[in-house]
Amino acid sequence: METDSSKQAFRIETAGRGARLFAALMCAVLLAGVLLPVFASRDLIQNLIFLFYMMALAQCWNLLAGYAGLISVGQQAFVGLGGYLLFALTLPGGINPLLAIPLVGIASAVLALPTALIVFRLRGAYFAIGTWVVAEVYRLVFAQFRMLGGGTGTSLDPQVTSSVPGIEWVKAMLNVRTPAARDIISYWLVLALMVGTLALVYFMLRSRRGLALGAIRDNETAAAGLGVDIYRVKLGVYVATAAMTGMIGALIYLQKARISPDAAFSVLDWTAYVIFITVIGGIGTIEGPMVGAVIFYLMQRYLADFGAWYLIVLGALGIFVMLFAPKGLWGFVAERYNLTLFPTRRKLVVSSVEKED
Repeated sequence: METDSSKQAFRIETAGRGARLFAALMCAVLLAGVLLPVFASRDLIQNLIFLFYMMALAQCWNLLAGYAGLISVGQQAFVGLGGYLLFALTLPGGINPLLAIPLVGIASAVLALPTALIVFRLRGAYFAIGTWVVAEVYRLVFAQFRMLGGGTGTSLDPQVTSSVPGIEWVKAMLNVRTPAARDIISYWLVLALMVGTLALVYFMLRSRRGLALGAIRDNETAAAGLGVDIYRVKLGVYVATAAMTGMIGALIYLQKARISPDAAFSVLDWTAYVIFITVIGGIGTIEGPMVGAVIFYLMQRYLADFGAWYLIVLGALGIFVMLFAPKGLWGFVAERYNLTLFPTRRKLVVSSVEKED
C-alpha cells in the first residue's frame, strides 16, 4: 500500500524582491547625492542640508515615539545640547570640529542617562511635559555661560569653521570660495549622518532589540509577560536617540556658525516640526518620516512667504491626514498597495514542498 505524504519547510523572511530592488536604487541615489555638489548650486546644497537634518531628526523621534512609545516633546534639549557642546569644544577647547562631532554624541548619550532617570518616572502626558521641562532647564543653564555668549548667544570664529578638513581640497577641485566649500563639506557630513541614522534605525529594528520594540509597541503588558525588559529597552532607545540627535544638532550649528539659547532649544523648530513630519508621513514606519520631511520641505520652500497662511495650511494638512489617513500618507499607500521599502517585520513563508511515496 502506498501512502502520499507531504512535508512543508518554512523559513522566516524579512525582505522581498521589491525591497531588494529599492535597496539597489537607494545605492544609486546615494552615489548621485555624493556627486551632486559638483553640479548643484549653493542654494540647492543649503536646501538639501536642511532637508537631510530634518529627515534624520524625524527618524530619531519616530524610533523614540513610534516604536518605544516614548512621546517626547523635549527633543530640542539634545539638539541644543549638541550645538552648545560643539561650540564649547571648538571655541574654548580648541578641538577640530570633525573630531568634536562624535565627542558630542558620546557626551549627549552620557547626559541622557541622568535625564532618563528623571523623566522615566513619568507616564503618558506627564512624560511629554517632563521632557519639555527638562529642555527648558537645559536652555536656562546654557544661557548662564558667558564664554558661550550667555542669553544672546555667540558665533563660531571663522578660523574654526575654516579649519574643517577638506575645505582646501574642495576649493581646489570645484573652484569655489571658502563659504561655498564649507557648505559642501557640511552637506557631505549631514548626508553621511542622515544615512547613518537611517541605517542604525533599520538594523536596530531588524535585530532582537527590534523584536522587543515591536512587542512593546503592539502590547506592552504582553511583552513584559514574555520576559521583555521594557525599562532597559526603552532606556537604550532613549540614549541612542539622544546621541544621534546631539550629533545632528552639532552639525546644524556648525553649518549655521551661530547659536543662542532660544534658537538652539526651540520647541517649534526642533520638536513640533519634527512631530508634524513624522505624523503626516506615517509614525511607526521608516519610510514615513522620509516622505513627511520631503512634504514639509516643499511646503516651507514654496509657502513660507505667505506668512500666517503657511501655518494655517500646515495645520489643515495635519488635521486632514489625522482624520482620513491616521497611519500617515505613507501608511495609507503601504496599506492600500501592500508596499514596504524597508522591511522590518518577519514573515513565515513556505520554502519547499517534498512528497514521499
